[in-house]
Parts: sequence; C-alpha cells; structure tokens
Amino acid sequence: MRTHFTAEQLTDPHLAAAEKSVRACIHCGICTATCPTYVLLGDERDGPRGRIMLMQNMLERGGAPDEETVLHVDRCLSCLACRTACPSSVNYASLVDAARSHIEEHHTRPVSDRLLRVLIANVLTRPTLARMSIAVAQAFRPLASRLPGRWGAMARMGLASASGITAKPAPETTGTRRVALMPGCVQKAIAPEIDAAVARLLARRDIGLVPLSSAGCCGALPHHMGREDDARAWARRAIVAFERAGGASAFDAILITATGCSSHLKDLANLFPDDAGWRNRARAFAEMVRDFSELAEPRSDVPAKALRVAWHAPCSAQNSLRLTGQSEALLAAAGFTVLAIPEGHLCCGSAGTYAILQPDLSQALRTRKLDHVRTVAPDVIATSNIGCLNQLAGPDAPPVVHLAELIDWAEGGPLPQALARAGLGG
Repeated sequence: MRTHFTAEQLTDPHLAAAEKSVRACIHCGICTATCPTYVLLGDERDGPRGRIMLMQNMLERGGAPDEETVLHVDRCLSCLACRTACPSSVNYASLVDAARSHIEEHHTRPVSDRLLRVLIANVLTRPTLARMSIAVAQAFRPLASRLPGRWGAMARMGLASASGITAKPAPETTGTRRVALMPGCVQKAIAPEIDAAVARLLARRDIGLVPLSSAGCCGALPHHMGREDDARAWARRAIVAFERAGGASAFDAILITATGCSSHLKDLANLFPDDAGWRNRARAFAEMVRDFSELAEPRSDVPAKALRVAWHAPCSAQNSLRLTGQSEALLAAAGFTVLAIPEGHLCCGSAGTYAILQPDLSQALRTRKLDHVRTVAPDVIATSNIGCLNQLAGPDAPPVVHLAELIDWAEGGPLPQALARAGLGG
C-alpha cells in the first residue's frame, strides 16, 4: 500500500514501524477468513484489511481519531491470526499497538469507560487488589451478578474466579536447572494452584523454580489498552527484578505460566524503540523467556488416564509464540486421549481485557467455541492461558483445566479442582 506519512512523522519509531507494516499489505484479503470479528460480523472494517486502512488514515492525519476508527480498532482482539495467515508478513501487531497508543493519547472516552480502564490497569495488575475486588463481588453477589454491560462482565469474572483464591502460591524448588518464575497478576489472584502444579511438575524433571516476587505483572493488560507508560513501567520492574536476582548467569530461563503473558514478554524490547539502554536490557530479558510446554519434557512412565481432553490452543500460543504440537504431545504422553477442536484457529473471545471491554462480541465467540467443543464430546477442556480458562469455564461447559494441572495430576499430583467439582478422576 502507498502511504503519506511526513518525514517528521517518520522520526517517531512507533510510526515508522507502523508505516512499514502498512506498506507491506497488498490487500489480498486472505487474512479476513482468519479474523474472528470479521467471521462474526461480516464488516470489512472489522477485519484486518479494513482496520489497516482506518489505522493508516488516523495515524497519517494525526490528532483526535474519529468515532468510527475507535469503534473498529477497539473491536480487534489482537489474536494475530491475521499475521499468521498473511503471505506478505505484515506486522499487524506493531500497527495496532501504535493505533491503540494514539487513541489513548488523543481520544477522550466517556467517563465510565475511562474509569473502567483505570480500574483494569490498576486493580487487575495487582493481585492483592484483585483479591479484594473478588471479595467485594462475593459479598454483593446478588447485585454484582445483575450488573449490565462491561461492569457486569468484570463482576461476573470475579464471581466465577472466587473458588481459587485460597490456594497457596508456588513454592521455591530446587533442581540442576534454575528457572526464574514471574508471578504475574490475574492468575496469581484467581488461580495460584496453576503455578503450584508447575513447580511440582518441573521438580520431577530436575528443574527448580525461583519466584521473582518483586517482578509483578508482565504489563500485557495495560498494553492491550494502549497505556504504554504503564506497560513500560511494569517491564522495567520485571527486568530489574530478574537482573537483581542474578540474571542470565543465575538462571537457565524465565517462565510465566500464561501464554498471553509469555507472548508479551517475548516482545518486550518493542516497548522501548527510542531508548537503546532499556531496549537492550529488554531484549536480553526476552531471550530468556520460555513457555511451560518448552520446559516440561514428556515422560513415558505415566499410566493412561481414561479422559478425553479437548485441547484449546490460545491465540498467543498459536500466533505469537508459534508453538505447535508441544502441548498436545505432553497430554498424549501423560496418557490422555487428545481431541482437536474444529475451527481451533479462531479466538475464544478472552483476549486479555477484551472479555471486559467488548462483552457482547466476547460472549458470541465463547458460544461459537463451545459449540465446536461439544462436537468432539470431551470430558475436559485443557488450555495454557488463564484468560482462556476463565473465559470458557462455566456451568454450560465441560470442566476447563490448565495444561500443567492435568499433567501434574497424571504424574501423581493432586486432582484439579475443576475435575473434582465435576466428579471426574476420583
């Protein structure tokens, strides 16, 4: 595509990266079939090709964006299925990141929208505050369960998560190999049993986990909303925590047990395009990041489990980390019957903050995903991202369990709570 950015605009590294992405697009339309919102709505402006044009016009023009552009950029899940399908290797991520940052800086949202985004950025990123908000939702359950729209989506997320908040955090373990464990935010608040399962499982493989307690959130949640200053602050905190703990000389890898967070950490250097010092430190940090499925080698001494497991691959695993087959191999080696979900490339509708900020589209995608899940008649759904787990879980779905919890149980660990509630695996 032809672009009309000025020379002055292109001195901004964010706009320069965005311009390069726009130029790479040949408008072939292959991406549209992989875009969840285009599949749902059939609107060109809700597909990657249409959004690229809207974002290009907004960034070239500068200043306050029009409402049409904001609406359709907000509807993007950042699942990046379009990037995987693109024959021209358009870096859609850099373009939508620049667009969201521009909207955050130049667009005035309604007061209720601004307040919700501030709460997401400052409450969900801090486990203690997240637990407090869950307790409030529990205390006022009849009211919280009836709240409409976005506030209702946020309240119901807290209500659905309350069962996991009493579990103990992951302990420090020892092993020949040492891995630094990022504590995260939402998962630490609502499902700390996942990291505990990971610690047990990796210990059996002689891998010790050392929690980086001072690291905090990875910064993906504010990044999804275009709050780049917040995202950079969390990135600096994580980098400093790792370096102070000994860095690459003390650890073999960095682990965070949600693929959405892993994919964000892998791209951490992109947060510092005009700061060479932090960019280099972020790049060194990112090179150490590993996904759980890359560390947990399959074992051949595990007895078979009579459970049919539908594997839901998070978009972050498929399109950002480009992980294919590792998780399914781990499940198969642990003795489970692994089932592929039809239309598995389409997002479930979680997408970080999306389930709160776009509840109607998010629920439509959840319904579509569960309809496909039912066609393979599984006993349980397995996934590796806390957002997907929370999104798909519910009384209308099979039990949803993190990949690590299932494998840990198969190898002698405790029965996952979701299976126990469903009366499975006893």
